[in-house]
Amino acid sequence: MWEPYKKSFQAYLKLEKSLSDHSTEAYLHDIDKLTEYLESQSISKTPAAVTLDDLQSFLVWIAELGMQPTSQARVISGIRAFYKFCLLENIVQQDPALLLEAPRTKRALPDVLSFEEIEKILSCIDLSKPEGTRNKAIIETLYGCGLRVSELVNLRLSQLYLDVGYIRVIGKGNKERLTPIGDAASKYINIYLREIRSHIKVKPGNEDIVFLNKRGTLLSRVMIFLIIRELADRAQIKKTISPHTFRHSFATHLIEGGANLRAVQEMLGHESITTTEIYTHLDREFLRKTLDLYHPLYNTSR
Repeated sequence: MWEPYKKSFQAYLKLEKSLSDHSTEAYLHDIDKLTEYLESQSISKTPAAVTLDDLQSFLVWIAELGMQPTSQARVISGIRAFYKFCLLENIVQQDPALLLEAPRTKRALPDVLSFEEIEKILSCIDLSKPEGTRNKAIIETLYGCGLRVSELVNLRLSQLYLDVGYIRVIGKGNKERLTPIGDAASKYINIYLREIRSHIKVKPGNEDIVFLNKRGTLLSRVMIFLIIRELADRAQIKKTISPHTFRHSFATHLIEGGANLRAVQEMLGHESITTTEIYTHLDREFLRKTLDLYHPLYNTSR
């Protein structure tokens, strides 16, 4: 009964949405789960006859099968996409999935480095080597601006406005943002540009790239991971560390210091502030200090 609709949905995902085969199969698998449920309950309904109650009962069914909340949320996403397609094609007149609520999922908190740990990592860089000066500038920029690793490796000389304390970043979806850059990051970028990069024979096509390898081409994302892992090992830091750890630390330290959430959202290039809110996991000691400092009942210095 549902096969013609599934085939049309598959064609829509591939041709109109230009999804990969893997993504298309994932969406179809979600619809297969729904039809499996309907068959198990001897419910013979076309997509147009399915109600919100049917979908809610389906969610209870997959939960009882032991499906994790994150997997349930993915299945719901697939069903919503299917019914949006059905509306476009006039297969249904109303979307039964419109009010379908996904289960709340716990968002894993990222590892965050303390300022002391970041200083320890910086102190392990061998500045007697050319790549050491470059790596110092890289770490200072990651932590000083909260950049994604892709934003760092693609950073261009024409995007640097160090004299006024800003860099222009090309983020996700080719969206541009102006991000302030601190004095330390500006200082070490300038040292790298003046003392190291100016002596590298740059390969054609890489003339505007800021951070280069010794062959004169842009650094790969993998290379940034390896640089950071090696420095973390030298510093004997046991946390799981990646370039993104410095972005997490940048945001967390700003918010713990009292920065406005909207301002941090702008600097990180988050489309939604709910993404930025993950960094509000302030520890109890910090909250206690805030209470003692600002609440009139507890602040005896007022």
